[in-house]
Amino acid sequence: MTSARPAADEASLTDHLRHWAAHRPQQRAFSHVDFPDSSSTGLHRTLGWRALDARARAVAARLVTVASPGERAALVMPQGLDYVAAFLGCLYARVIAVPLFGPEVPGHEGRLAAVLADCEPVCLLGDSHSATAIRAFVRDHRLPDVPVVAVDQLPVQRQATGPDDDREGPAAGPEPDDIAYLQYTSGSTRSPAGVMISHANVVANARQALDAFVADPETSTTVGWLPLFHDMGLVLSIAAPVVGGFPSVLMNPVSFLQDPSRWLRLLGSYEGTISAAPNFAYDYCVARTAPEAVDELRLDRVRVLINGSEPVRAATVDRFRTFFAPAGLDPATHCPAYGLAEATVFVTAGSLDEPPSVVACRPGALAEGRIEETPPDDEAAVLVPCGTPVGQELRIVGANGAVLPQGQVGEIQLRGPNIGLGYWKRAGLTAETFGFGAPQDWLRTGDLGALHEGQLLVTGRLKDVLVVDGRNHYPQDIEETVQAVVPLIRPDRLAAFGVTRPDAAGEELVVVAEHRRDADPTAEDTHAAVRAVRAAVSARHGLRLGSLLLVPPGSVPRTSSGKVSRSAARARLLDGGFGAR
Repeated sequence: MTSARPAADEASLTDHLRHWAAHRPQQRAFSHVDFPDSSSTGLHRTLGWRALDARARAVAARLVTVASPGERAALVMPQGLDYVAAFLGCLYARVIAVPLFGPEVPGHEGRLAAVLADCEPVCLLGDSHSATAIRAFVRDHRLPDVPVVAVDQLPVQRQATGPDDDREGPAAGPEPDDIAYLQYTSGSTRSPAGVMISHANVVANARQALDAFVADPETSTTVGWLPLFHDMGLVLSIAAPVVGGFPSVLMNPVSFLQDPSRWLRLLGSYEGTISAAPNFAYDYCVARTAPEAVDELRLDRVRVLINGSEPVRAATVDRFRTFFAPAGLDPATHCPAYGLAEATVFVTAGSLDEPPSVVACRPGALAEGRIEETPPDDEAAVLVPCGTPVGQELRIVGANGAVLPQGQVGEIQLRGPNIGLGYWKRAGLTAETFGFGAPQDWLRTGDLGALHEGQLLVTGRLKDVLVVDGRNHYPQDIEETVQAVVPLIRPDRLAAFGVTRPDAAGEELVVVAEHRRDADPTAEDTHAAVRAVRAAVSARHGLRLGSLLLVPPGSVPRTSSGKVSRSAARARLLDGGFGAR
């Protein structure tokens, strides 16, 4: 059964939802797979388009009794079908959604409290299982006492929708430039800030994702474990399926971390599957999957595996495709991408017709801000191209504001219909980052990169770069060197940063790294690791190592989306949090 989706640029997500509810009422829309025990197959719960629309309208009907258009409702609930209905219900009610997580998520209580204080919600959306914990969290953190709505307990009206039923939602439809939701940044380089994403922004970015990754919506299914409060999880697992009218399968991030084969099995359960994960997750799959289990997988059915949200490592891409080749994985399915919350999420994507390529760069030239190719060897800095812009403009700009030619490293700047409206309650930061009022209104991403043969190479974060003797050193490159020479270090669980000490002439390099869970480093092990790292960093990067700290698993701070936070690690070190100053 086919029917064209709404084509008007001003159509909102709820316009699309209403359309599919009318034209494909019984077709599978969203599924959630729960793994209550050690099960690898899980328990599936599914909603069709009509049922999802009814659930979203039920949320909206409750919201209009406690919130006015433009006020905020925070989603502090577990991943699942209720989360999807709650988010879409906010949009129906013209209430600004704030996708967050429940107080049961360990290690991020402070961030949750800070975001709730910042966005000032008039109600909190949870479920019957979490309502008591939510109220206790609000009380313990001295937050304003607002209603807690248990979404799973709301009465749902049965609707006789049909192809001619394109009614408005519970209130008049939103304007394209109205704020749909606040996407709080992960806080990897600064305190979290809420990006204001309009209804037009999210639909535009969903269409860009469809153009980049979805060859045929009629034969596509997204399968995702990324948190729905994360920008990539929200757009790929909710917005794009609603705009494209194809199914979305959800699972909890914890279920993935407990057993990544659960995700891999789901990928092979549908034709034309599309999914996304940060780089570390692909290494995690290799490390936690038994070789004999690979033969049980059906990865020949996978269409796209997006690698984004953190630097894409060539070695990871190679390990993943080699390890899972016996399962039928097509090397071309791995798609490096680049994006950020300020652009809703998606910006560039690699080709879906060929495997990811690599660019081997001369380290000295890269430190001076130039891309110069060199034969791939142990000395080369290897970068993975993240493709070309999708439905938006991209340029590279130098420190003086001049646009740089191909091959020159500078700040990545963007312009397009997916660029957010600015930061919530932060006019100064908005003006600085989004450039509103400037002649050309380009978004300053804070990321460094270069264009090479038309494709984007991302080299690092502007605020993370170590500058020593006028040369740039990218922390992710140093981290790659360190973990390559010390096997007892947990991959991608380390942070390299600069520290200025009173008794030093300038910045010194510090690396804080977690050791493997199965290791208990002795003093001799630590001394050997320091010697190996000092030699490798000196030879590869021309830097002197100030100190290497080996810390227990779980010690290096991470953001709510799982990325290592170098700024938080640096702050913890200076506060004596690692037992050293």
